[in-house]
Amino acid sequence: MAKRLKVQRYTKRDFDRQFPNDAVCLEWLKNYLFPDGIFCQTCEQITKHHRVVKRKSFSCDHCGNHVHPTADTIFHKSTTPLTTWFYAIYLMSSTRCGISAKQIERETGVTYKTAWRMFKQIRTMLKEDHSGGLGGPESGGVEMDETYFGGVRRGVKGKPAPGDKKKTAIVGILERKGNVRALVARDTRSSTLLGLVKEHILPNTTVFTDEYQPYDGLSHMANGYTHKRVKHSEKIYVVGDAHTNSVEGFWSLIKSGIRGVYHSVGQGYLQSYLDEYSFRYNRRFDTQPMFTSFLSQISKASPSETPSEDQPQSLAG
Repeated sequence: MAKRLKVQRYTKRDFDRQFPNDAVCLEWLKNYLFPDGIFCQTCEQITKHHRVVKRKSFSCDHCGNHVHPTADTIFHKSTTPLTTWFYAIYLMSSTRCGISAKQIERETGVTYKTAWRMFKQIRTMLKEDHSGGLGGPESGGVEMDETYFGGVRRGVKGKPAPGDKKKTAIVGILERKGNVRALVARDTRSSTLLGLVKEHILPNTTVFTDEYQPYDGLSHMANGYTHKRVKHSEKIYVVGDAHTNSVEGFWSLIKSGIRGVYHSVGQGYLQSYLDEYSFRYNRRFDTQPMFTSFLSQISKASPSETPSEDQPQSLAG
């Protein structure tokens, strides 16, 4: 078995040395977003730009046109210092199970409203592209399982009762030794689950599930899936290579993390929390610091995906 490479350490001292002030943060952002130089829309070519004093912008040396590196990022129109933003990203990336908005407030000294907004904005950029499927005939197979998240009703355990609006269905699709996708689902009916199989799992993949009845039609789908299952109701959890232990371990990580760090999550925000945990899990074999992975997502955010400075609603943390 290949030896797992050691993850590079990135400490608070490293952060202070790399990002000592706003000017350095802005310069890093400019270099990251424009690695080949800034293309001036007026000059219609890449030109040399210089920093504009007292503004978060760079001016073209030829025509004077301004470019704002913070535009169309999570920092868009924010009055919060970039060093505070970068430190919040560092804090969120430095723990295995995440950090609450309240903790960001305490660590950075901003108001709770600002901390909550930064917390929410940072998580929006962790959403990954799901255009490609998981698995394939050469993979070790894909595990699929469903769980429920939400308040506990007296006398009701596990699956929600009819009309129960407190519990939210979540579906996990995990490629063995690969990536995971955790998705909020409207329900766990056969049409929903098999639709997710078709959307997220490549043809000719071996799919491992439990005995849940809505999966019955999986082996009859036109995409050539091989379906293997275990009967948890009979306390059978492993039959040869058939098990769902990996995806259930991922559920345990999410639930223990949310209970321990965030305590509660509103249904409207649940998918963004699942995206954060999936992002971390999918980089479990990376050797670069998680902070670097978080920073690499900055360019993928846009103000259209991030709300204005509104009040925190039903919140976790």
